[in-house]
Amino acid sequence: MKRITITALVAMATMVAMPAVAAEKKALAFVVNAASDFWKLAEAGVKAAQTELPDFELQFRYPTQGTAALQNALMDDLVAAGTDAIMISSADPKNSVDAFNRIAAQVPLFTTDSDAPQSKRIAYLGSSNTQAGIQAGEIAVKALPKGGKCMGFVGFLGADNARERIDGFRQAVKSKSIELVDVRGDDVDFARARSNVDDVLAANPDITCMVGFYSYNPPKIYEALKAAGKLGNITVIAFDEDPITLGAVRQGEFAGTVVQDPYQWGYQGMKLMAAYLKGDKSKVPADGLIIVPTKVIDKANVDAFEKQLKARMGG
Repeated sequence: MKRITITALVAMATMVAMPAVAAEKKALAFVVNAASDFWKLAEAGVKAAQTELPDFELQFRYPTQGTAALQNALMDDLVAAGTDAIMISSADPKNSVDAFNRIAAQVPLFTTDSDAPQSKRIAYLGSSNTQAGIQAGEIAVKALPKGGKCMGFVGFLGADNARERIDGFRQAVKSKSIELVDVRGDDVDFARARSNVDDVLAANPDITCMVGFYSYNPPKIYEALKAAGKLGNITVIAFDEDPITLGAVRQGEFAGTVVQDPYQWGYQGMKLMAAYLKGDKSKVPADGLIIVPTKVIDKANVDAFEKQLKARMGG
């Protein structure tokens, strides 16, 4: 009979007592372009995806300010901390190509909301901003049968999502006696977004229509028009689903709003990156574009839409 030494017994006992070393979870990050309530739905989508991806650690990150430099620095920090894949809404895609390519050389990089197609990102998941702009133009055509002069307001004038929405709007109203006279940018400065509207009201009395191209622009338009006693006198076309926007649509103070689906960006985006890291690249189309449809919300369907939003946000 073989003899087992005390040392061997201790070693065996230690092996039995040691817990199995858990495999380190891969980390996925969703990086937004600015701190805005608009992104709460995307964050809810990321949280929903986390329940279905227990082997991954999902992060939702806001830059300290909505600038490309701070976004790119945040991505560098994420990569240095061991993040395995990143999805980002770029504040300035045209001037971030080199930074994006540097990140893409280290981890899989995806875009959402505002694409950077010139970069080496793997895919874009989000809205067709051109189609969303066309839908906004169609709201204007319906609300202004005799035509009118519109002023637009947006955050980043140079961002692809802004440019495409503006181009789509102009395409839809062409030859309809509706003119988008100009678009004022604010660089996601909420005080400036409000003052832009105030300035237009003071300097451009011939404006009969206003278009808020970013989620916070319509509420700032609402505030300015209400303060000036012109709420309901100027046709407003909105984007996204800020509660003030939806309330104005419900009351007939806004003609309508074009809503995206940021919840699905967060939910589908995390699942897309998780699948990609596992080796499943079948969900990335040849053109690199995964389009989540936009929808027009007006007085007829605003209540049903808001009910869906509350369900996604947990009430």
